[in-house]
Amino acid sequence: MSKALTLFISTFASVAAMTTTHAETFSFDRDATGALPAGWRAGVTGRGSPKWSVEADATAPSKPNVLKQSGSGFFPWCVRPEVSLENGHVEVKFKPLTGREDQAGGVVWRWKDGDNYYVARANALENNVSLYYTTKGRRNTLKYVDAPVPGNTWHTLRVEFAGKRIRVIFDGKPYIEMDDAHIAGPGAVGMWTKADSVTLFDDFAYGAAPVR
Repeated sequence: MSKALTLFISTFASVAAMTTTHAETFSFDRDATGALPAGWRAGVTGRGSPKWSVEADATAPSKPNVLKQSGSGFFPWCVRPEVSLENGHVEVKFKPLTGREDQAGGVVWRWKDGDNYYVARANALENNVSLYYTTKGRRNTLKYVDAPVPGNTWHTLRVEFAGKRIRVIFDGKPYIEMDDAHIAGPGAVGMWTKADSVTLFDDFAYGAAPVR
């Protein structure tokens, strides 16, 4: 075997191993119902009493369980605190059930703490997809885009981010693509809701990617 081919195989194997190490999907199917899934941390930006728990749901994209947020608060969140991801993607399937003020489902990334992170969300009451950055506990709007978000229906929300570039994809269609540098460096990833949204989540996934 030539040295060039050996080097290529070694490099490819290293990249593949790194990709595998930094990619994971959570279906919540092995977690006990009625409690927060193992390895996750939940809280709220601002005031409120969020309630995140694993529950059985017959409509789950990957049966039998989902993660449900049934409490309320300014901005409830649930994250994987040990993740340190700067560039990559985060994706989740979500189903907005009820909420008089909001029916939202979202994802967070570059999460430093409960007051500092990026968030993208879709809202069934407003029929839009939006992108924000949160600093010092204050949510700041980057962009809103109209989009059909029927309630009581499963949707897929995905965000790809590398350096300043952010791309928000909802149900397979790109809705937002822009540059923003308010929150840099690595952080945790997770899920997000707003106000009195009762929302189901399933198949949460994330993965690392290099800056291009």
